Amino acid sequence: MPKRVLVLGLISCMGCATGPDQARYVPDALPAVPADQGVVETTANIDVAAPPEIAKAAAEPRVALETDDTLSLVDYIAEEDWVAETEQSNPARMPIRQVAAESGDAEQAEASVEMNLPSALAMVSGQHPIVGFARWRVQQAYAQLAQAEALWLPSIQAGFNFHRHDGNYQASNGDIVDVNRNSFQYGLGVGATGAGTTPRPGLVAQFHLADAIFQPRVAEATAWASGHAANATQNRQLLTAALAYIDLIAAHQDVSILEASRARTEELAKITGDFAEAGQGLKADADRMQTELALMENRLIAAEEQTAVASARLAEAISLSGQPKIRPMDVTVVPLELVPIESDKASLIAAGLAMRPELKESQALVAAACQAYSREKYAPFVPSVLLGFSTGGFGGGLGNELDDVNDRYDIDALMSWQVRNLGLGEKAARREQSARVQQAKYERIRVMDQVAREISEGHARVQSRHRQIAVTERAIEFAMDSYDRNLKRIRDGEGLPLEVLQSLQALETASRAYLSAVVDHNRAQFELQWAQGWPVQGG
Repeated sequence: MPKRVLVLGLISCMGCATGPDQARYVPDALPAVPADQGVVETTANIDVAAPPEIAKAAAEPRVALETDDTLSLVDYIAEEDWVAETEQSNPARMPIRQVAAESGDAEQAEASVEMNLPSALAMVSGQHPIVGFARWRVQQAYAQLAQAEALWLPSIQAGFNFHRHDGNYQASNGDIVDVNRNSFQYGLGVGATGAGTTPRPGLVAQFHLADAIFQPRVAEATAWASGHAANATQNRQLLTAALAYIDLIAAHQDVSILEASRARTEELAKITGDFAEAGQGLKADADRMQTELALMENRLIAAEEQTAVASARLAEAISLSGQPKIRPMDVTVVPLELVPIESDKASLIAAGLAMRPELKESQALVAAACQAYSREKYAPFVPSVLLGFSTGGFGGGLGNELDDVNDRYDIDALMSWQVRNLGLGEKAARREQSARVQQAKYERIRVMDQVAREISEGHARVQSRHRQIAVTERAIEFAMDSYDRNLKRIRDGEGLPLEVLQSLQALETASRAYLSAVVDHNRAQFELQWAQGWPVQGG
C-alpha cells in the first residue's frame, strides 16, 4: 500500500468553477512553481495497530514532484498513487467498485461501494448540488452582464392597431368638434392616431447614457465576484469531502485497533481462566477479565457505529445517491505533510491573501460598488436618450370608412438631462452609493483578517499535532514493550495474568491516542492548505 493514502490534492478532474464553457470568467492562474523541484515529504507509514518498529520499516523515501507548469492542488492529486500497488486509480473515471456484502437470513445485504479520495473529490466537482448551484449563479451573473452591454441597442416592435372615435373632441385650435372617425396602422411601430407621431416606434432605443456606460462595468465586476464565490464554494465543499473521508478512514482504523485489542484481551482472559481452573489464580480475576472483555465488545460496537455514521456523512458531502455504505480503499491512516512543518507563518499568510477566492470576491465587490458610485456621480451631466424609427401602413376616414391606407414613416430623436429633486435627490443617491463603497471596503478588510486568522490557527494546529504524533508514537513503543514483557513473565510463571491487563489497556489507549493525533494532524494539514487557497508549495 503506497504511503500517500490521504495526501490532499483536491481533484485531478475538477472543472471550472464558473460553470459551462460559454462562461467568460476564467479563474486567475496560480503562481508558477519555482524552477527547482517541489518536494512533498510524508511521515513514516505507521499502522497504529502494530508496533512502531514494524511500521517504520514500511517508511518510504521522499517523493519529488517535478513540473514545468503552474500547478494547483487539483493538479497535484493526479500525480499521486492512491491505491494498492496491484490497482490503478483514475480519478477522472471515478472508480467505484461494488462490493457484495454478506446477506442475512431475513434481509437483503446492504449495498456498499469502495472509494478512494480522488473518486470522492471528483464527484464533488461533477455532481454536488452546492457546487452546481454556485456555478449557475455565475451563469446568471454573466447573463446580466450581457443584458447590460446590450442596453444601448434598439428593440423591435411590430404589429397593428385600430382606433375608433365617436363624439366630441377638442381640436388643436381649441374648438370642440363632434366627429366620428377611425384609423388603422400596421408594420414596424404601432399606436399612431391623428397627426401625432407613432407612440411605440418600430425600432426604439431608450436609455440613460450613464446606465449604458456604467452598468456593464458594474455587472462585469459582479460577475467576477460570482466566479470567485463559486471557486470558494467548491473549495469549501472539497474540504468538507476530504475531511469526511479522513473521518471514515479513522473510524475503520479505530475498529482495527479495537479488534487487535480484543484479540489480546481474549488471549489474556483464556490464560486467566486456565490459571483459575488450575488453582493458581482467583476466580474473581477470571470474572474481572470477562468484564473487561464485555466492555471491549461494547467499545467495538460503538466504533462500528462510527464507521456507519462517517460513511453517511461522506455520502452527503459528495452527494452520493442511495446512501450506500462507503468502504475506503485505503486501509490505514498515515501522517501527511502537505505544508512543510518548518514553513514560516508570515509567508503562509501572504500566500493566503494572494490566493483565497473569498478575498478576490470581496475585491470585485469593491470594484462594483465604485462603478455604481461613478454612475450616480456623472448622472446629472449626461442625457437620457430616446431614438425611434417606424414604418408601415396607415389610413382611416370619417364614420365607418377606412380608406387611403398608404405608407408612413416616423423618426424620433430625443435627449434630455435630469436633476432629481432639485439636486437633493442627486446628493442622496451619491451618499447612498458612497456608503456602499465603504461597506464593501470594510468587508474586504474583514475577510483579510479572517484569512489571516484561519492560516494562523492552521499553522498552530499543524505544529502542535506534529509534536503529538511523535509523543504518542513513543507511547506505543513503551506500551508494546511493557505488554510483551508482562505477558512473557506470566507465561514463565512469574506472576498472575491479571497483572497484564494494565499494560494491555495502556497499549490500546496509546494506539488510539496516536490515531487521534494523526487524524487531527491530517485535518489540520487539509485546513491549512484550504486556508491558503490551495497553493502548491515548492521544496
